[in-house]
Amino acid sequence: MNEVEVASIAPTLAEIETAREVVGAVADVTPMQVSRSIAEILGSPVFLKCENLQRTGAYKIRGAYNRLAKLTAEERARGVVAASAGNHAQGVALAARELGIRATIFAPIGAALPKVQATRGYGADVRLVGDVFDETNAAAQEYATETGAVFIPPFDHLDVITGQATLGLEIWDQVPDLDTVIVPIGGGGLAAGVATALKLKAAEAGRTIQVIGVQAANAAGFLPSLEAGRVVTASISPTIADGIAVARPGELTFPLIEEFVDGVVTVSDDEIARALVVLLERAKLVVEPAGAVGVAAIVHGAIKATGKTVVLLSGGNIDPLLMERVISRGLTASQRYLRVTIPLQDRPGQLATISEIIAAANANVVEVRYSRQNLDLKFTDVEIEIHMETRGAEHANLVLARLRGAGYQPRVVA
Repeated sequence: MNEVEVASIAPTLAEIETAREVVGAVADVTPMQVSRSIAEILGSPVFLKCENLQRTGAYKIRGAYNRLAKLTAEERARGVVAASAGNHAQGVALAARELGIRATIFAPIGAALPKVQATRGYGADVRLVGDVFDETNAAAQEYATETGAVFIPPFDHLDVITGQATLGLEIWDQVPDLDTVIVPIGGGGLAAGVATALKLKAAEAGRTIQVIGVQAANAAGFLPSLEAGRVVTASISPTIADGIAVARPGELTFPLIEEFVDGVVTVSDDEIARALVVLLERAKLVVEPAGAVGVAAIVHGAIKATGKTVVLLSGGNIDPLLMERVISRGLTASQRYLRVTIPLQDRPGQLATISEIIAAANANVVEVRYSRQNLDLKFTDVEIEIHMETRGAEHANLVLARLRGAGYQPRVVA
């Protein structure tokens, strides 16, 4: 699309301001937190926009409420339906409750229990259908056709995009002299809305800012479309950032992101896990994997921004069981939790010697396992697996060097 065509579908500042008044009836103005620790990594000031502290735990309430508020009386009487395994479900459920609309949410059978319970807690009828999201979405669409309920898309609708754009106005108000904004991208509703609002505000003020999108490397659905110059379906793999795992950009969101987002970068699951640990330890914030991709991009050098940078933490809905796994993975990725295997001759005293070496290096052993089942071992050998806590990569390398210096052959296990 050319600029004129994009302008014809993009919400105007007046429409976004109106949406802010509508959304303000239900959404909080979330905090903007200074992060000195992340600023040290980037080399310039960093601010965290904490939508993880929003009602329902994510920004989705903005777009959902703006869409539902525009339904006619006849449409409201028919009820609404959505397909979602998480944040969109909760946003639609709460918006429907606040507006007195009946909501039915279809979720995959394996959806996280806390998210299902939260959605039901907001008053929605939750139906678990399908092993994969495509099956769930098809069931929701079929329900809409059969019952007349209004289908509420998660990102590809102008009312939804405009609702998410209200977040851009908040960012502008809280850090008016910002230079860069980093935003997660899934289907593109959030990034399209925020980027549109900020670029329009910057143009109005005669200023230039950059907006950078971040996707999970395993599910970078936008990159093939940006390369092709049109919407295409990407091949994606499972990722811990399931909230932004979308294979095909929206038909409305794509041209807006193509026009207003200055670049898109990707981060790996291990990098996301490390970012979650950084946010927990340094910012004292619980953030879901999809919401932490912007911080991951800074911590791992994917973004070299200057001036004042705002990182959007889009949500904080993380299953405690997943959090436990992610923290463990994040500590391992940062080499603060080290797991090694060491082949040994099967004779008394070997473990004591190794323990003394590790203790002298000030590392802490938390688990030890023996195995004789490795076919690469001699009959007279045993393999020992040691889990230990270290203070980071430099300390881990010191422990490994001490073990090798004593004649052992430790192998780091990912």
